[in-house]
Amino acid sequence: MLALAEIDSFYGRSHVLHGVSLEVPGCEITAILGRNGTGKTTLLKTLMGLTDRMTGSIRLDELEIGRAPSHKRARAGIAYVPQGREIIPDFTVRENILMGSFARRDDKRVIPDLVGVLFPYLMANLGRNGGVLSGGQQQQLAIARALAADPKVLLLDEPTEGIQPNIVEEIQQIILRLNREVGLTVILVEQDVVFARSAAHRFSMMEKGRIVASGAAEDLTDDLVHRHLAV
Repeated sequence: MLALAEIDSFYGRSHVLHGVSLEVPGCEITAILGRNGTGKTTLLKTLMGLTDRMTGSIRLDELEIGRAPSHKRARAGIAYVPQGREIIPDFTVRENILMGSFARRDDKRVIPDLVGVLFPYLMANLGRNGGVLSGGQQQQLAIARALAADPKVLLLDEPTEGIQPNIVEEIQQIILRLNREVGLTVILVEQDVVFARSAAHRFSMMEKGRIVASGAAEDLTDDLVHRHLAV
């Protein structure tokens, strides 16, 4: 589904990713793990074309997108839920969701039925401004906005960070449903090893801008966690 080969990525003169190669099978969850500052967010931004420069190859369904601008990568089927959510506070819930629809390949400006199924609170509050929602509700809104693009691949950057505990499990269950029931391919940057082990099919561990370990979720051993995640 998605293949990265020998990716180097830069912010100005800062060389952040070094020779990253990764294969993400379709209809699976791939967890990206590592300490803070190891390049996990940069990996997702590189996939979206949001760093200053990159070398290497990114292929989505055999289509080379590594030289494409961000909006064309979105149109090709990649949706991004960034760390911190980045909803527009003065836009209504409806307007925030419909922003995602501008990346749809069929040019429809609609809120997908799936959003109503997964996020009934949002559908009941379409006229409220996004800025008055709680952190957990804003995270739901950011995911709904991404789903409005009708994506093939969903990039999630620490989707439960800073969210009240009673909403964390709800967000986790939504991620599982999107993959298990809808068949969406998910790349999940996550610090919660327990959730990564239970949700992901595969994992990759990052350190200093490189992938240092990869495998099936059952291969995510305590030893790997201790070596590459423990502070």
